[in-house]
Amino acid sequence: MKRHLLMLARYNAWAIRRLYEHVDALSEEDYRRDAGLFFKSVHGTLNHLLVGEHLIWYVRFSDGISPRRSLDEEVETDRARLKQSLLDGAARWQPFIESLDDARLIGSLSFNSTKGVATTLPFVPTLTHVFNHGTHHRGQITAAITAMGHACPELDLLLMLREEAKP
Repeated sequence: MKRHLLMLARYNAWAIRRLYEHVDALSEEDYRRDAGLFFKSVHGTLNHLLVGEHLIWYVRFSDGISPRRSLDEEVETDRARLKQSLLDGAARWQPFIESLDDARLIGSLSFNSTKGVATTLPFVPTLTHVFNHGTHHRGQITAAITAMGHACPELDLLLMLREEAKP
């Protein structure tokens, strides 16, 4: 289980770095315009990833804290600082997962939802959800970038695995 979670953490960090190779090329107008995404713009979706992955889920897993935050909260208005926060946040998952023992992995995670509902779920599937959620929203961003007429990255997990397998 731990090896699989570590792979997902590596993929999460790899995919956000690769996505930003194309997000950085967007004009400010394209970056912030309503592209029809659930969180409207590329910027709004990236803010959602910061809130969800790092300001809510990471602290639930690492600190046992259930912050009450809005999922559409704009926590970072500056795109360069948002990028750095996402990269830094993605880098924290792998050392955290390395620190987990088997008892924690086979256990559960208890937390309060953003609406305050007490919830207990199996640890590994819930952590898998965090990485899957990021994949979902990165896919939305790549679709928006493509619809704007820009090139977008391929973010398939197999590409990362092939890169890692190269001598």
